[in-house]
Amino acid sequence: MSLQDKVMEAMKIAMKAKDTQSLEALRSVKSALLLAQTETGSKADLSEEEEIKLLQKQVKQRKDSAAIYTAQNRADLAEPELLQAKVIEQFLPKQLSEEEVSKIVDEIIAETKASSMADMGKVMGLASAKLAGKADGKTISTVVKARLS
Repeated sequence: MSLQDKVMEAMKIAMKAKDTQSLEALRSVKSALLLAQTETGSKADLSEEEEIKLLQKQVKQRKDSAAIYTAQNRADLAEPELLQAKVIEQFLPKQLSEEEVSKIVDEIIAETKASSMADMGKVMGLASAKLAGKADGKTISTVVKARLS
């Protein structure tokens, strides 16, 4: 079952349950998927990697908005953003914990013989490729900085 089909099924469930927050998030995902498909100019479905990147972008946007609203003491606006992020996250693969990310980063550092912050770009490139869809860039960056400093 493709991501679009999963989103459509979830939309039907949200409509029946009259869950407006979930419905809004799902419609946003559906819209983003359709836009991404038309950008390529083909009728073919997106690859799984492209779908994951798109979903991660949607979640990041929601979390960033919620952080801004929270900083401005607008919990009434932050809460729906976080709820929508949670709805979108259900379509992403399970995220690795920071400990699991640390193990993989340690392996990459050992392989590349990285020793200082000058090697951060090399380590980040390999880690980002290896952990694509399994961990967000911020977590990876934090772990790499801690290991190389």
